[in-house]
Amino acid sequence: MESALDHQTARALLEWQHELGVTDAIGDAPIDRYELPDAAPWLHKKQAPASAKAVTPAPDQEEDPVEVAEDAARRAETLEGLRAAMGAFELCELKKGARNLVFCDGVAGARVMIIGEAPGRDEDREGRPFVGRAGQLLDRMLAAVNLSREASVYITNVLPWRPPQNRDPKPEEVAMMQPFLRRHVELAAPDFIVLMGNISCQAVLGRRGITRLRGNWAEAYGRPVLPMCHPAYLLRQPIAKREAWADLLSLQAKLKGAS
Repeated sequence: MESALDHQTARALLEWQHELGVTDAIGDAPIDRYELPDAAPWLHKKQAPASAKAVTPAPDQEEDPVEVAEDAARRAETLEGLRAAMGAFELCELKKGARNLVFCDGVAGARVMIIGEAPGRDEDREGRPFVGRAGQLLDRMLAAVNLSREASVYITNVLPWRPPQNRDPKPEEVAMMQPFLRRHVELAAPDFIVLMGNISCQAVLGRRGITRLRGNWAEAYGRPVLPMCHPAYLLRQPIAKREAWADLLSLQAKLKGAS
C-alpha cells in the first residue's frame, strides 16, 4: 500500500520517531492499544493466574570465609601443610594484590614465637616477615637478650599477604585468617608468644591500645603472651625504645625462669 505522505514528510516523521527511541517496526499499520480488549485481566491484579508458577529465588551459595579457613586449618597436620592450605585459600582479596605468601621465618619449634601484623613492601617482595629496616631493628633487639631468628625465635604475621598501600587490615580480613593463625601456634608449639603491634593484639587478645598493653603479660592459645611495640613504631618513636628494652628483659626473665 502506497503512503499518502510525500518523501520529505515521511522522512521527517521517521527521524522524529527515531529520536523518541523507536528502533523496530512491528507492523505495517498503527495499532491503538487503548482499544484492545482486556484479554489478560490478571495482569492488573496482585496475584498471577494459577498457571503462572512463582519464581523461587535461588539460595545464597556464598561460602563463609571463616568456616572455609577453619576447615582448611584443621586439616593441616604440619607447618608445611598449613603453608599449602593458606596458599590455596582464595577467599581473601589481599592475595590478589600480593606478590608472595609471607608464612614464617626463624626456627620451627623455638621457645619464642613472634606474631607481627601484616607484610610490608619488603616482606611482600622477599616472602619473609620482618625484613627491611623494621626487621633489622628486630634482629638487634633480639640479639640484646641473646635471641635470634637463626637459632631461637620463630616469626610469623597475623596476615600472610600485604594490604594495599600498607593500610591497616580490615576486621573481616583478620577474622578469616585467625583460624590459620591459631593452627600456626598449635603446630609451632612455642613456650611464649610476643605480639608486636596493635593488629596482633586485636587478633589474639581482642584488645587494642599497644601503649597501654605493652609489657603486661596475658594469656592466649593456652600460652603466656607479651604485647610489645612494633619495630616500625620504634623507628618513628625512638623514645619508646626504652620501654621496649624493659619488655625484652621481661621476656628474658621468663625464659630463664621456665628453663
